[in-house]
Amino acid sequence: MTPQPYKISVPQEKIDNLKTKLGLASFPDELDSSAWDLGVPLADMKRLTKAWEKWVWRQAEERLNKVPQYHTSIKVDGFDVLNIHFVWQKSETKNAIPLLFVHGWPGSFIEALPILDLLAKPGGPAFHIVAPSLPNYGFSEGPKKRGFALAQYAETCHKLMLSLGYNEYVTQGGDWGFWVTRAIGALYPEHCKASHTNMILARRPTWSKNPFLALQHTVMPYSQRDKAGFERSAWFSKEGYGYNLTQSTKPQTLAYALNDSPVALLAWIYEKLHDWTDNMPWSDEEILTWVSIYQFSRMGPGAAHRIYYETLHTKSGLGNITTADLGGYISGVKLGMAYNPKELAVFPKTWCRTLGPVVYEAENDSGGHFYATEKPEWLARDLRAMFGKGGGAYGVVKKGSGYDDDARAKL
Repeated sequence: MTPQPYKISVPQEKIDNLKTKLGLASFPDELDSSAWDLGVPLADMKRLTKAWEKWVWRQAEERLNKVPQYHTSIKVDGFDVLNIHFVWQKSETKNAIPLLFVHGWPGSFIEALPILDLLAKPGGPAFHIVAPSLPNYGFSEGPKKRGFALAQYAETCHKLMLSLGYNEYVTQGGDWGFWVTRAIGALYPEHCKASHTNMILARRPTWSKNPFLALQHTVMPYSQRDKAGFERSAWFSKEGYGYNLTQSTKPQTLAYALNDSPVALLAWIYEKLHDWTDNMPWSDEEILTWVSIYQFSRMGPGAAHRIYYETLHTKSGLGNITTADLGGYISGVKLGMAYNPKELAVFPKTWCRTLGPVVYEAENDSGGHFYATEKPEWLARDLRAMFGKGGGAYGVVKKGSGYDDDARAKL
């Protein structure tokens, strides 16, 4: 299927149903002096619920539809054909670099929007940006069969890039985007030439696998940044990981609450927007747009969590790949890394360099989990430095490598 233009158009019935449910919302009480450590404060939830009830989705829909969006059919081995929605901003620069942007949870294609104009400006390498809604997210279809895990998400994204004519490309991702882009690099190294990530999950270097890094780790004392990173990682493991345990073990049970109650969905996501960022000054408009993409998603608000269960319960082999498989050194793909102090897990550089040939690093003094949304200028800086002249990944995508700018421009 040739990619077709896509316009978001939520049925009015769904909008009316949302407003009815919001108007009938009831709330729990809360303890005296309740704060964010217990979850979203009651006052915040009441205010946002009322704001959502009055909010006009059609205006947000109109703004989103100004972004170039498409949909196409992708056949994943062993599964039915899926209709995949994606943002596709094509650069006017000949031989621009194809960049696949992969979101995670509770994100969506919306995370890529702040970097579109930044990477279109002159002053550095140009990019064709492809930002899909992953299967089960946003306006993409999801599979009805079990077993759709990391290898299948990677296959979907890879085949999407090939269908657009991009035989070689680079990637950017965080959250699930970290795992999906690493799976792409491991499975399709002849096509995926480099990856930039802003969530870096790594292990301590070992003498058997990483002797030089192990030596560095042994003789170099932990910096203040390293110590603060361990504290942040420990906080997340102890106080912030409960959602993951639920989503990776009983996603269907959770889906009933999120599908039936927009207030539950709002609380479930808004908590992460608060806790996982570095004092991000979210506007109500941003919060409600972000959550509404889940509320009006093609597969329903509870489908996005299936990736957690399938990834946890998938074993290596037979066309599958696991997080354990992706935790080591992937030699064929050059890496760029952004170290943000309020990421969910923050590890020393000696750990992170065990993942592959690192050619670019940015140690930021602020920033959290949603890098493209919180610090779009910095992410654009990273990509232009990494892939520009003098950068460690300069020229990784060969000119004339299978993508035809003139042909793409006609679509």
